Amino acid sequence: MQTLYVELGERRYPIFIGSDLDPNALLEPYIHGRQVMIVSNETVAPLYLARYVAAIEALGKTVATCILPDGEKYKNIEHLNLIFDALLASGFNRDCTVLALGGGVIGDMAGFASACFQRGVYFIQVPTTLLSQVDSSVGGKTGINHPLGKNMIGAFQQPQVVLADMSQLKTLPPRELSAGLAEVIKYALLGDADFLTWLEQHMDALVQGDEAALAEAVYRSCAHKARIVANDEKEQGERALLNLGHTFGHAIESYLGYGEWLHGEAVATGMVMAADLSQRMGWISAEDLARTKNIIQRANLPIVCPQIPLDDFLAYMAHDKKVLNGQLRLVLMQAVGQAIITKTFDVELMKQAILANQEQA
Repeated sequence: MQTLYVELGERRYPIFIGSDLDPNALLEPYIHGRQVMIVSNETVAPLYLARYVAAIEALGKTVATCILPDGEKYKNIEHLNLIFDALLASGFNRDCTVLALGGGVIGDMAGFASACFQRGVYFIQVPTTLLSQVDSSVGGKTGINHPLGKNMIGAFQQPQVVLADMSQLKTLPPRELSAGLAEVIKYALLGDADFLTWLEQHMDALVQGDEAALAEAVYRSCAHKARIVANDEKEQGERALLNLGHTFGHAIESYLGYGEWLHGEAVATGMVMAADLSQRMGWISAEDLARTKNIIQRANLPIVCPQIPLDDFLAYMAHDKKVLNGQLRLVLMQAVGQAIITKTFDVELMKQAILANQEQA
């Protein structure tokens, strides 16, 4: 097992990374009250819920559960309310803990519920997908979608602990594994050229679900995220770099309908668009763009999106949370392994980059 820490002063917390981790021993120091609400979904619960219920009950805790339907399309205010219903029906109080057992949707919703319930209770992340292990479970961003924009309603809520168990990825469908690899590739493209080289050497093992390779990828990804979050928790500066591919990707997700494309799939094509624009602006070479597309394709991810009318695409981009004072800011690549957030880009070239990476009629 490897351990990383997100250094946030008094709110410092560990990320435990390994296979067949013992939830009883690892979670015990981080469950403060007697009441634990495990939030999971209909896919994950039959696989792993009983193990966590037994481990936490063995600590003398009262455990209740809230099982939501599975999918991005349920990441909304109606289903968030089901978590509040469960907490209230169970008589849970202010020193309870909400434990998220699932992927990014469950982590985002359970975390947001924990931030709101009685104005804030304890929160633990047990991410069961690669995407949530490398990205959404770390750093405290929680929230739900709105019909007009993704992740528009939410709160910063740091967990007490993150438990990333590679053995739980054995049951992850290949499409979900690939979606997680999009966020892994993101870290390499935005800030670590050496990691990109490592990914090029190990991508076949990662796609096949090799636990040792996955543990290394999760560790290196989380190390990047932990460092950036410690420097810029509330995204006033550097943390925005973690949105490489996301402004384009969120537009794709929102237009197609939440859940039609997985978040990682949309981010993958979004990173291609960002790299394409960077190349059109003369920042990276045609070879760099080809290298970016190649590693994304090797992860079995899309490098073009369905046809989306440009006006619709731009309208969704305008709803992005990186818009400040009416000005869209984009994360682009100055070099492979070096991203920058900028508002000085050519809008015509951006439109070309969007259209060039859509399926041609």
